[in-house]
Amino acid sequence: MRSIAARNKIIVALDVSTKEAALDLVRQLAGQISFFKIGLQLYAAEGPEMVRAVLGTGAKVLLDLKLHDIPNTVARAVESAAELGVQMLTVHLSGGGAMIRVAGSARSGDLLLLGVTLLTSANEQTLREIGIPDKIDKHILRLAKLGVAAGIGGLVASPREAKMLRAEFGKEIKIVTPGVRPSWAGAVDQKRVMTPREALEAGADYLVIGRPIIAHRSPPEAVARILDELKD
Repeated sequence: MRSIAARNKIIVALDVSTKEAALDLVRQLAGQISFFKIGLQLYAAEGPEMVRAVLGTGAKVLLDLKLHDIPNTVARAVESAAELGVQMLTVHLSGGGAMIRVAGSARSGDLLLLGVTLLTSANEQTLREIGIPDKIDKHILRLAKLGVAAGIGGLVASPREAKMLRAEFGKEIKIVTPGVRPSWAGAVDQKRVMTPREALEAGADYLVIGRPIIAHRSPPEAVARILDELKD
């Protein structure tokens, strides 16, 4: 695997609270990374102007809002995200088929809707707490099948489920994996994790990586180290 291919598969999570900190990271990584995730923390602090600012640098944006509401509300949110010009947007598959279908009908351009299966911080105890008796794999596969049948274009799942999903759907869908931690990174609150190489070998198309990069003393050095690990 050449580093240029690996570089295009990495989405850096801008899990910071200010526009200045986010744009500083984008500028630092401009020569290495072209895709960034804007999640709830940053979007709540800075709003759609943050998205416009990152897109204005020429980078791509995954807007990770994990939409989960009545179908009409989700549809209007999808329309707004499409108008911003983001490349990817997340919705919770647990919102059901009607919500997913309406979200898909509201998208425009090349916007890729990603269906979130189960958060990487969750485990089987989490499922028990919300009344779901299934094993994690069974629960995720059921939601994934629901999403694909309803027209979702991609799935968000931990790298530990990527191989199962790739075997089930082949190249039909894109798989985006959070819960990716280089072997040299410390412990986190995510429970179902893999290294970047393991995640790609399991079938992931994109790797979402946050703290190992943005909390590093030198984010460009962290990215370079990850890319080195992915070289043949």
